[in-house]
Amino acid sequence: MSEIHAHHKYDCAACGGEARWDPAKDALVCPYCGAVSQAKLDSATGEVIERDLAAALRNLPEAQRGWDSEKISVKCQSCQAITVFAPTLVAQRCEFCGSSALIPQEQVKAPIRPESLLEFKLSEPQIRERVRAWYGSRWFAPNALKSRALTDTVHGLYIPYWTFDAQVHADWTALSGYHYYETETDSQGRTQSRRHTRWVPSAGSLDHLFDDELVAASKGIPGELLRKIEPFPTGTDLKPYNPGYLSGWVVEQYQIDLLGAAEHSRQMMEAKTQALCAAEVPGDTHTNLAVDAVFSRQTFKHVLVPVWVLTYNYGASRYQLVVNGYTGAIAGKHPLSWIKIALAVLAALIALAVLAHFSEK
Repeated sequence: MSEIHAHHKYDCAACGGEARWDPAKDALVCPYCGAVSQAKLDSATGEVIERDLAAALRNLPEAQRGWDSEKISVKCQSCQAITVFAPTLVAQRCEFCGSSALIPQEQVKAPIRPESLLEFKLSEPQIRERVRAWYGSRWFAPNALKSRALTDTVHGLYIPYWTFDAQVHADWTALSGYHYYETETDSQGRTQSRRHTRWVPSAGSLDHLFDDELVAASKGIPGELLRKIEPFPTGTDLKPYNPGYLSGWVVEQYQIDLLGAAEHSRQMMEAKTQALCAAEVPGDTHTNLAVDAVFSRQTFKHVLVPVWVLTYNYGASRYQLVVNGYTGAIAGKHPLSWIKIALAVLAALIALAVLAHFSEK
């Protein structure tokens, strides 16, 4: 099992236990004796850096790798997520899917260290209340989902993301179509207005800055769920990476590496550039759009964002609910109460029958 040597430890000054970052108190708090650490993580030296993408893809310095604290990694054989945690914790089940099929993850090379992170802003009690309210607003969800026992299983994790910046200059050409109408008479003497299109060559250029294009690097949470709780404010709200924020929390290690994420980001930027150029074409319609785009000033960040996860079995199916640990946005699927659905259908049929009865009179 691979480990990364510790450079920082956040032990409780009162009892010696490992302190945990508490979003409710905005401080490191000992989970054993409740002592609040006086360490100010914001005062730690560091800055949020945009790193040159081309240089990093050629060769990233070893100094920018590792977690800067002692960590152990395990891989879930069910959902393939790799989770990272302190040696003092014992992983018995996957934090994402609940599977017990965990194996130690051997690291060929230490992962790229996050440049920055969003710390947890919402505490566990606040998340429980939000989750219960969310289920309460789902009328067709079974009443059992609103119980306290279900929400007590929610737990927080840091999820890996890549962000990419780039400046693009694009030259485009197209055929612009302008509609016009002519009155025509058919063989039977009837007149009608018919639309025609006049095609004219057009060309132009645009400059656009892509800023913090997000690419999720998680395997434990489906991408469609993460997109529903985005955005994560990775602008001015980011803080320089400090292992203290991770103290007591489990972190998912990225499995979409920098090269794969950069390729995905470039595809997204090219599609958006195509759409931006299409919006610039004059006329009522256009065709034969050709775009020649040149990207420059390409930079990236590796960031961690806070997510609360709730995974549970209901009947023969497994469900997952995720909450943005910074904004509180919620997304997920839930089972359906067939009794409630049957009652709703019955009520609709009765309403239709009453309406039909009065319409016959």
